[in-house]
Amino acid sequence: MTEPASRAQVVVVDDDAAFRGTLCTELRASGHEVTEAADGAQLHAALSAGEIDVVLLDLRLGGEDGLSLLEQVRARSSSEVIMLTGHGTVPSAIRAMRLGAADYLLKPCDLDELELAVKRAVDTRRLKERNVVLERGLQQRQVELIGRSPAFLKMVGEIERAAASASNALITGESGAGKELVARALHQASAARARPLLVVDCASLSDELMHSELFGHERGAFTGAVDRKPGLFEVADGGTLCLDEIGEVTPRVQAKLLRVLETGTFRRMGSTRELHVQVRILSATNRKLESAVRAGTFREDLYYRLGTLRIDVPPLRARADDIPLLAEHFLIRATRAQGVSRRFDPGALAALSAYGWPGNIRELMAVVERLVLSRPSGEILRADVEQMLNARPATPLSAEAELTLAELERNHIDTVMRRCGGHRAEAARILGLSERTLYRKLQERRGSE
Repeated sequence: MTEPASRAQVVVVDDDAAFRGTLCTELRASGHEVTEAADGAQLHAALSAGEIDVVLLDLRLGGEDGLSLLEQVRARSSSEVIMLTGHGTVPSAIRAMRLGAADYLLKPCDLDELELAVKRAVDTRRLKERNVVLERGLQQRQVELIGRSPAFLKMVGEIERAAASASNALITGESGAGKELVARALHQASAARARPLLVVDCASLSDELMHSELFGHERGAFTGAVDRKPGLFEVADGGTLCLDEIGEVTPRVQAKLLRVLETGTFRRMGSTRELHVQVRILSATNRKLESAVRAGTFREDLYYRLGTLRIDVPPLRARADDIPLLAEHFLIRATRAQGVSRRFDPGALAALSAYGWPGNIRELMAVVERLVLSRPSGEILRADVEQMLNARPATPLSAEAELTLAELERNHIDTVMRRCGGHRAEAARILGLSERTLYRKLQERRGSE
């Protein structure tokens, strides 16, 4: 045989046991992982058991139509299909190719020709996978903000005004409301759109790691620093740096940030050389930094430097008109990912709109994904939504209005912790916090009780 293709997962589907066995032996000798199937049922079982690169499918399988099986394979998987037949005709070959077959070979197969066909099919599948990844990457770069409510339109106006300026901007809002998405939209609308946007989660890094991540270090600056590492300020030079959860940074890092903002210069850890950069800072936080300033835990001068411009991201409960739009958007995305068909009935959308969404857009997206997975088929009904949300609509806003922000936060954390059965990592994910931050908030709660 010719030089083998890259190792592939192959299913050989043929009701002739002797021919099927010979083909499988040759393909295994070329380094492929091969599964045998005598009929459509065994083929579907193989497809369900794992990812398959290539299906070698006989045109005639006893009483089964190979072209019908070809359609089923193409509908349910991304496997490439090579048709095999001892009764080849031009019309059947044309039909097979129109139905999505990668190739069409006559039995008995020339083994070199078969190996080339398998190689071409594997290469085609790999190329399609790379294209899908590229398309998804491009889609992620193009931020899509969805809404029409007055609160949403006000926020869009703030984004547009901030995008027209090169000043630093502070983005505030509850966890899960979409602050990072707003930062990306702002960057894409700005004059620096062609330059990098880098995002760092300040809550997930220790003081030392945060310092190294932002400002870099020289070789030997500390134990384990075996090479020079450029910091994010260097990498983002000319572009934008988003500091997510800026309220979590330590006083030491705050001091270094202030110096960069005031002078445009900094030094890598372990270096005496001044580096000059021009970076726009977008900061995001779910904390009230004004309170942190009054408490002395956040520098007042840094607060004013970061908040030259301000964008307030409204909670989802303040965007009730947008909930059906967002739910439909997440439904389309989830059904495409799962390869299924689902739709909301009007009652389901009404139930989603009536809920208070303490976890905001992140919670809505997770609920829609679970609804798609939990509903066997067809319409998602009001009862499905109410069961998912414990059949309880949100507390009216008027009843919450007398609570302080700290009380609302504590109540929300308690609700999410109960919903997650006390699982702190899952609760932190839903809340949009690091486990360290959630642990600190829980400890503060216990200390005040």
